[in-house]
Amino acid sequence: MLIDTHAHLYAEEFKKDIETVMARLQEAQVEKIYLPNIDHSSIDAMLELEQGYDFCIATMGLHPCSVDKNFEKELYLIENWLQKRFFVAIGEMGTDLYWDKTFWEEQQEAFKIQARWAEQYKIPLIIHSRNSIDETITLIENLALPQLSGVFHCFTGTLEQAKKIKDMGFYLGIGGVVTYKNSDLPKILEQIDLSQLVLETDSPYLPPTPHRGKRNEPAYIKLVAEKLADIYQKSTEEIAQITRKNAYQLFNQVQK
Repeated sequence: MLIDTHAHLYAEEFKKDIETVMARLQEAQVEKIYLPNIDHSSIDAMLELEQGYDFCIATMGLHPCSVDKNFEKELYLIENWLQKRFFVAIGEMGTDLYWDKTFWEEQQEAFKIQARWAEQYKIPLIIHSRNSIDETITLIENLALPQLSGVFHCFTGTLEQAKKIKDMGFYLGIGGVVTYKNSDLPKILEQIDLSQLVLETDSPYLPPTPHRGKRNEPAYIKLVAEKLADIYQKSTEEIAQITRKNAYQLFNQVQK
């Protein structure tokens, strides 16, 4: 059984055929899907999906690309939800220096606030760090929160960065990028222990080969597992077993 630790199944791209998508992922033996929030606009659809499918698990956070001058209003809403009910993680949160650097200061402040909530509620972070892995590592180191844990979603960094992330007690989220012909990720992962990895799709984004250019979906996570099996010279079943165990540990849940 496979676990998709990061999929935006509530996105508009799935509105027309969500039941078919769910049937395909079950055929592909996907056991659980973790749904990272974006901002206030995604909460209702995300929670509705969680309520409708018992294998969908919602998380709560503010995406860095939704951080602007009014980010405190967004965080106030996030905090209200964290006080209302239990969520297994805070995310998708983090930093992003790819799309827009206008609100970099606000991104850092939003990161610090959400990291402190993670420490308070004893739950992990789901971290977005596009073009900002070093900056994000520094943020975590400076916060010096001893119980902080989580995953660097969609990791595409260097071996040095991967080692720093491991030393901080965080996992690496590996998705479709590892299957791309021009990706350096396979060579880096050869030097990283499987105990540090969890699988993800980031659906509907970043589909694995041979589905590039199309919508991604959780059923394709098997292609990521097969690529890791090739890298680590193990069976796909072993990859599934190890990364499944890692996912349960990441989200502090009891493995069945």
